[in-house]
Amino acid sequence: MPRIYLDYAASTPVASEVLAVMQPYWSNVFGNPSSLHWFGQEASAAVFRARETIAQALSCHYKEIVFTGSATEANNLALRGSIAEFRRQYAEQRGKLFVRDGQRSVRDRQRPKLIVSAVEHESVLETCRALEAEGVEVIYIPVNQEGIVDLKKLRAALNDRTVLVSIMHANNETGVVQPIAEIAKIIADFRARASVAKRYTLYAIRYPLFHTDAAQSFQYLPCRVDELGVDLLTLSGQKMYGPKGVGALYVRSEKRIVNSEKLTSDFVAPIITGSGQERGLRAGTENTPLIVGLGAAVALAEKLRSKESARVTKLRDYFWKRLRAVAPKAEMNGSFSDRLPNNLNVYFPGHSAGDIVIALDIQGIAASPGAACRSRAAKESYVIRAMGYSSDRAAQSVRFSLGRGMTKKDVDAAVAALARIVK
Repeated sequence: MPRIYLDYAASTPVASEVLAVMQPYWSNVFGNPSSLHWFGQEASAAVFRARETIAQALSCHYKEIVFTGSATEANNLALRGSIAEFRRQYAEQRGKLFVRDGQRSVRDRQRPKLIVSAVEHESVLETCRALEAEGVEVIYIPVNQEGIVDLKKLRAALNDRTVLVSIMHANNETGVVQPIAEIAKIIADFRARASVAKRYTLYAIRYPLFHTDAAQSFQYLPCRVDELGVDLLTLSGQKMYGPKGVGALYVRSEKRIVNSEKLTSDFVAPIITGSGQERGLRAGTENTPLIVGLGAAVALAEKLRSKESARVTKLRDYFWKRLRAVAPKAEMNGSFSDRLPNNLNVYFPGHSAGDIVIALDIQGIAASPGAACRSRAAKESYVIRAMGYSSDRAAQSVRFSLGRGMTKKDVDAAVAALARIVK
């Protein structure tokens, strides 16, 4: 039975071009990148080339790229690392970071604050919940029925304790793209007002920081960090036809914020400590073959982005037109205009998402009721619920995500199968 894959948002196959580049680093080039001898330096050079490739794609300095074991780890480093470093700095400069207005307790003045959207990936939301248990205040900004963050509430939530704002570039379930550059402008304006007021020292220079998770968006949208206006950005190998088990975090250097000659990151502390690899932000021997694969996947995505985005957009629109013809009651979840080219998140009234996914799988077609991380737990989509929809709608919505290997023939077969299921 031929199989059709409609779950590219969950994982992508490793592209043949990427696999070919990785191959020598499994056995032939095996040195530790930290070793001084020829074998180590051969591996180190490969890691450097991957780092430089990713830096060029993001338009940043190569030293601002930190390799991690996944996008989840990168998100943890962004959130936990920024809070840990802020607390360290606060302990060093106690009483200088915040205005002494006599109206707040010492605990209030030193209590850091995070701002995230209600539809972030669980690697962000669960990390926030863990940080709340450690005394961090977390504000969850709502989204509208289109899935777009409420910018007025985000602006109102900013205050002199805000250490980090984390808003994902594009949602993993609905594909809805957030106005990251606009959010960055709001944060920059707030930071500028604090600096002019000279109420704070380090705070006025660095905080609030801005992080975005671009794991889903990178292969379809340009992610040049200065254009987005972000201080931290997450990438994932498995979402862009690279290997699983590798991610990266862009960490804006101190040089890009203040006039310093040293390329350091004085606002993120490591959460994995050891021998000081990755500028001291992520200890552990670099996984050379996976890092090489991530670099190759980034280069390939950059090369194919424009053409592939246009092709997949047409295919997605064709899919939606055909689907509406056989299931006229079906509705789209999230903005149609502000979404990734490859995503369709569809509400099928009266039909359980789990039942549809199972029925499709029996016919050789792979789709998802939402994020792959929660599929086995059979949980309804918190993203759909956060958009203001009912529990029923959240439990009756299916995500279809397209990719490089899909054709109109695949779409026609999927629509025919869905027609049989929903009728």
